[in-house]
Amino acid sequence: MRKLALSDEILLQIDKPARYIGGEKNSVMKDKTDIAVRFVMCFPDLYEIGMSHLGIQILYGMFNSYPDTWCERVYSPGMDLDAILREKKIPLFALESQDPVKNFDFLGITLQYEMCYTNILQILDLSGIPLFAKDRTLEDPIVIGGGPCSYNPEPIADFFDLFYIGEGETRYRDLLDLYKKDKEEGVSREDFLHHAALIPGIYVPSMYHVTYSEDGTIASFDPIYEDVPKTVKKQIVEDLSDSFYPTKPVLPFIKATQDRLVLEIMRGCIRGCRFCQAGQLYRPIRERSIETLKEYARELIANTGHEEICLSSLSSSDYTQLEELLLFLIDECEAKKINISLPSLRIDQFSLDVMNKVQDVKKSSLTFAPEAGSQRLRNVINKGLTEEDILAGAKLAFEGGWNKVKLYFMLGLPTETEEDIKGIGLLCNEICKTYFETVPKEKRNGQKIQVTASTSFFIPKPFTAFQWAQMNTETDFREKAYQTRLGIMATLNQRSIKYNWHDTDVSVLEGVFARGDRKIAEAIQKAYENGCVFDAWNETFHYDRWLNAFEECGLSIEFYTTRKREDDEIFPWDFIDIGVSKAFLLREWHNAIEEKVSPNCRMQCQGCGAATYGVGLYCPGKK
Repeated sequence: MRKLALSDEILLQIDKPARYIGGEKNSVMKDKTDIAVRFVMCFPDLYEIGMSHLGIQILYGMFNSYPDTWCERVYSPGMDLDAILREKKIPLFALESQDPVKNFDFLGITLQYEMCYTNILQILDLSGIPLFAKDRTLEDPIVIGGGPCSYNPEPIADFFDLFYIGEGETRYRDLLDLYKKDKEEGVSREDFLHHAALIPGIYVPSMYHVTYSEDGTIASFDPIYEDVPKTVKKQIVEDLSDSFYPTKPVLPFIKATQDRLVLEIMRGCIRGCRFCQAGQLYRPIRERSIETLKEYARELIANTGHEEICLSSLSSSDYTQLEELLLFLIDECEAKKINISLPSLRIDQFSLDVMNKVQDVKKSSLTFAPEAGSQRLRNVINKGLTEEDILAGAKLAFEGGWNKVKLYFMLGLPTETEEDIKGIGLLCNEICKTYFETVPKEKRNGQKIQVTASTSFFIPKPFTAFQWAQMNTETDFREKAYQTRLGIMATLNQRSIKYNWHDTDVSVLEGVFARGDRKIAEAIQKAYENGCVFDAWNETFHYDRWLNAFEECGLSIEFYTTRKREDDEIFPWDFIDIGVSKAFLLREWHNAIEEKVSPNCRMQCQGCGAATYGVGLYCPGKK
């Protein structure tokens, strides 16, 4: 019987001790003596956040399907346990075996959100692993990162030995086999990293050298060995129906943020929104077969006690066999009282009819994401959604009995004007007006229309058409949020409209990390030393400490946010090949400035470059 790393005395002192004891249903225990590779998977945030993440569940299940590998889990300890671990000098431990993280062969960290970067240092620090890769020895785990933020790994490159670029189902077996071989042969850590850099999709920062121009931009980025590739190509699953999927997910002891089954139906998106990073990173578009999804759904329902199943994709309405899948799920779930969650649906008659059948949705809101207040700006961002589409969808919803609508917008988009900002309030008002015109007073049953408008601040991301864009300043953002509020207050139906907006300080830092280079690592280390951790949480975010860290390191925040970028600038992430070409993104950047709309993938291939993978629903020349 395993021994818990924390005593009963400590467990009684801390919040939610179930975060740290392991032993959940479907978690995997193995005999250490039969294992060649021990891998601990980390989500650098609280347990209940990390347990909601599908990517870790996929890799956890896949690794544990290998007889020679045991994959365990670790999450950021809450601040109460953090203090106790430091005071009592207890090393951070994995949940399954309760063994110290430092004793593992690999520490894999998923990089989902830039504001978790100081939590990465917390994990390393509490584990007794040197923060910087250059200071590690054979006694330390190989630290590897993956996930969406790894597509610009440079701000945190100094803290990692490796990065996995792409979808994890493809190349991890090669990496684990290499590790076993090199370990048996007693090769040095540096030689193993050199060998790993030759595996497609594996980026080893120490194998590359960066030089900078006088203006601070990158002058060159080159491998230090001739056999190391100059570019690292994103790895993808060619056939989703044939890839691993976790049908026995680990079930948390406490309520997770997303407490439901997840059925991933497709990867990629046809829409081509110019601000959206995920829409480019996950190209080409691939679907799981309808029969595969039916089987997964049956197994997931049988192996768990969840009361909700969620269809996961960037745009569920674009799944070509959606109607058949939903009809199947309705039959499967109705008798078992399992709710079906349908995010990312276009609001049309079919979607509303389905939602009426599967959910008690009249108590919830319908969601639209116009992103911009005017049609001109929606054309700039290539949203592919007109005001007529929005109002028609709202009218259908009101006729079906809904009276709550959520609208999501961004402020600070390229070419934005005062008229675009005023358009947010005007659109909200038009939706209210549509409700009053659609639902006669005698049929409202005392219900009022409720429109909630939320604005976030635009952050330019790598591998998007807007990676060249200048970001707004904090002052600009605050002024635009204020103008949005005034615009809503000036409408006839202001009492039916609620307005929410995001914090500006966090958005500025996200902008720095999103397009930062290797020089940023020093500021991240300094901020962590000054007490920054859990920066994604408002109550623990300290912007002043971050400003001090950048100042102490002699780094300009504005260099990474508001500076104008030339068309031919070398970006820190240019060494990564995601299939979508820089030439295509530059063409889309110029189309945006000229307010030109590009057709979606289903309508017409735009030659983005993702067809080079030889697969993809709408790619010419697919296998």
